[in-house]
Amino acid sequence: MNASIIFIILLVLMLTGMPISISLGLTVLSFLFMFTQVPLESVALKLFTGIEKFEIMAIPFFILAGNFLTHGGVARRMIKFATSMVGHWYGGLGLAGVLACALFAAVSGSSPATVVAIGSILMPAMVKAGFPNKFGAGVITTSGALGILIPPSIVMVMYSVATNTSVGALFMAGVIPGIALAMVLGGVTWYRAMKFDYPRMKKATFGERWKAFRESVWGLLLIVVVMGGIYSGMFTPTEAAAMSAVYAFFVAVFVYKDLSMKDVARVLLNSANMSAMLLYIITNAVLFSFIMTNENIPQALADWMLGHGLGMIAFLLAVNIILLLAGNFMEPSSIVLIFAPILFPVAMKLGIDPVHFGILMVVNMEVGMCHPPVGLNLYVASGITKMGITELTVAVWPWLLSMLAFLVVVTYVPILSTWLPKTLGMM
Repeated sequence: MNASIIFIILLVLMLTGMPISISLGLTVLSFLFMFTQVPLESVALKLFTGIEKFEIMAIPFFILAGNFLTHGGVARRMIKFATSMVGHWYGGLGLAGVLACALFAAVSGSSPATVVAIGSILMPAMVKAGFPNKFGAGVITTSGALGILIPPSIVMVMYSVATNTSVGALFMAGVIPGIALAMVLGGVTWYRAMKFDYPRMKKATFGERWKAFRESVWGLLLIVVVMGGIYSGMFTPTEAAAMSAVYAFFVAVFVYKDLSMKDVARVLLNSANMSAMLLYIITNAVLFSFIMTNENIPQALADWMLGHGLGMIAFLLAVNIILLLAGNFMEPSSIVLIFAPILFPVAMKLGIDPVHFGILMVVNMEVGMCHPPVGLNLYVASGITKMGITELTVAVWPWLLSMLAFLVVVTYVPILSTWLPKTLGMM
């Protein structure tokens, strides 16, 4: 009964067009005052202790690193390197887009940032080369979603905060699914380019490839700094985030010199705005999670499912449906922070690995970012391509179907997510 009241209040507030963070906060306060006897002191205490986690510090640092790289010419050099490697295949520029998105995702941790950085450069080049606008939009919108699966990922940090799962293990768990999904998207791109005989570029010489690699190597080294540092135990994921921000600043300002010291203040302010917005969502989501736990809702859901004989397969199918539906009207951070505390205890009771469950949620977020009505990547891509949401939805459909098929594989083949962290001794 209480669960119904909570979700009805939340739904009504969201339907008024109120931002999700404020809707969460008002839902919690309304429920606390009207339906519980919880002392406000304990709520205030939970509010402060809930966001006192060391892992949360990684979020502003990864956002800052991503912003330095987005504004600092790293994306342009990565596109040049990717084009020199795969440009001569069918749909060469499209394949370069997938590869560039995968590389940029490994240094930015954000899907919208990846779409903006790669799309704003590659889309005009693809149209100029003779590719249909829809083809380029489909490639960039869906490949940009790799930003939250290939580590480092801000959404993975959110999941870690909500469930106390190791961020390092989650980062390593995202590597193989991230590469596999990039290959799937690349396969769809290549097949459609071959089918419709889209343009191919002249094969780059070894010298041209080496030059492109040399120019992009400073950006690519950030992948080694973050992942190598975490795996070797040199620093924690949060320290890796701080290192990546400092490194990205150094590369953008002193190595590539695409940013002047005057531009740094603008990047810092922009990063602070984004960080404040996410931290505000986290704060309200912590309170929401507190209410859910206080009312025993996750435990009641777990007992109900187990009592009705619903096993792991049915539960994972239900989770996918719930998260895909949530993706219709919410963005990834909110979905993870609202649903992880509810679904996670049930998953643990059913014996599902917490790291596998995290990757499953992230892949659902990726799909949600690419389908209407609130697919975040669709809106970002719409701004770049000047296409309407309906037109973009039609454009992404072939890639979106392949992502749904990939989601089924990730859901029911847990070894895809767990093999690498287990092999590295992180689980």
